[in-house]
Amino acid sequence: MKCFPCNFSQVFKTSTSGTNSLMSTSSFDQADIISTVEFNYSGDLLATGDKGGRVVIFQREQESKSRPHHRGEYNVYSTFQSHEPEFDYLKSLEIEEKINKIRWLPQQNAAHFLLSTNDKTIKLWKISERDKRAEGYNLKEEDGRFRDPIRITTLRVPVLKPMDLMVEASPRRIFANAHTYHINSISVNSDYETYLSSDDLRINLWHLEITDRSFNIVDIKPANMEELTEVITAAECHPHQCNVFAYSSSKGTIRLCDMRAGALCDKHSKFFEEPEDPSSRSFFSEIISSISDVKFSHNGRYMMTRDYLSVKVWDVNMETRPVETYQVHEYLRSKLCSLYENDCIFDKFECCWNGSDRSL
Repeated sequence: MKCFPCNFSQVFKTSTSGTNSLMSTSSFDQADIISTVEFNYSGDLLATGDKGGRVVIFQREQESKSRPHHRGEYNVYSTFQSHEPEFDYLKSLEIEEKINKIRWLPQQNAAHFLLSTNDKTIKLWKISERDKRAEGYNLKEEDGRFRDPIRITTLRVPVLKPMDLMVEASPRRIFANAHTYHINSISVNSDYETYLSSDDLRINLWHLEITDRSFNIVDIKPANMEELTEVITAAECHPHQCNVFAYSSSKGTIRLCDMRAGALCDKHSKFFEEPEDPSSRSFFSEIISSISDVKFSHNGRYMMTRDYLSVKVWDVNMETRPVETYQVHEYLRSKLCSLYENDCIFDKFECCWNGSDRSL
């Protein structure tokens, strides 16, 4: 198994000479900063969300005889505004438009569907193509104006005529008002009918066709908030068993739960935690051990977790320690004090498996 860290960002602009040059991080709008990325199930589409609430979808170029080595290139396929800034007047709280997570649904027909969420609201989007338009309506002119009924003397049969390819993004469902705290993850279940959404203290189960209610399946909020010792950082559905899911915490632990055990999964089936070496403990140990993302492998046998400095692979049948650990940001260990002072130590990173489960 190989780990390929991709911790880089590039922002290009076109100069007057027509060449691309790298922009400095201080010269572009903060709204353009990418906040999440997600491949679809085939890997042909890549969706990115940014701090401005936009979703940009890239499509992989198909390999051709004239360009046999260009299949790995991605070009812009569609761009749309997913979320807008809002204000909660009851709580005097400003809700940012930043996209926290994107999740694709398996493709069932010619259209694509994806879920996107900001801190409070989850939306289901339909991405479809249109390359034909209907002409020859009986009640409307070609420019959209209604015809005078008195002048309609014959019946016309509308015909479809080709047009330039148009990619349309339309909202199909809006799931709101179910989270008190900021949504940190969403995950589509293997039944393709339900999905999970989680915030710091609870996990909700939604049905894709029902927008006005959800079921709370995990709630770790204590009676006294002063007794709170950890928060939920991510939740992920099992790829094959729709009743099984896992969620990670700020203490660097993972809990595997089975929804068949009870309506509220307050007791976990398995608990994954790596013992800490007392000799290496420091002031920053608890911060850097917090898990920012957890993902099941496609076969469901392994889990991958991402903390600040490393990526770990767990066998679901072995709870005591990970089977593999990859030091991704080990060079930052000596700079933790500076990272703490500028709050960069609280940055969150995502992780994913490739299609064969052989690379991270």
